[in-house]
Amino acid sequence: MMNDEQLFTEAYRLNFASVEGYVRRRVSVDAVPDLVSEIFVVAWRRWPEAPRDRLLPWLYGVARLTLANAYRDGRRREALITSLAEMADERVEDHAVAVSERLAIAAAFDSLTPGDQEVLRLDVWEDLAARDAAVVLDCSVAAYHVRLHRARRRFKKSISSADAGKQRVAHTDEGRRPDWGTR
Repeated sequence: MMNDEQLFTEAYRLNFASVEGYVRRRVSVDAVPDLVSEIFVVAWRRWPEAPRDRLLPWLYGVARLTLANAYRDGRRREALITSLAEMADERVEDHAVAVSERLAIAAAFDSLTPGDQEVLRLDVWEDLAARDAAVVLDCSVAAYHVRLHRARRRFKKSISSADAGKQRVAHTDEGRRPDWGTR
């Protein structure tokens, strides 16, 4: 008689390719490995309730819910980037500049530590009250406020650094005259 770990390992071996194909048909190639891993982690956690006689359809159900969570996370990330963009001081109507600005905001957010990112996500994405966010972070409300303040400050500093870099480049480019071949 095989134990749960052995049964799961065998199920993984038999169904991995099918689950991977299911995911591959629904997301970009670079997201597949992480999502397939997450699906099998969830499947392992829920292994006691897995129907052994209809395992592949059950795994597809786990995959469907995992993909739905991933899609929601993507939408939340976009909402966060949009919200953070609104924090920027200057709004420019030129589409190219707006795209560049959003990329700069995303890069500034990505440059933060995971802790700073999580504090900002809880504030902006999840819209949690301070006491609820403190519970999530397992800290006091005062500590949460300090972390949020510091994360916002570091985010604004990161944005400002990116803006200063753009201004230096623009300033150097303005001083140059095109060489039209005349002397």
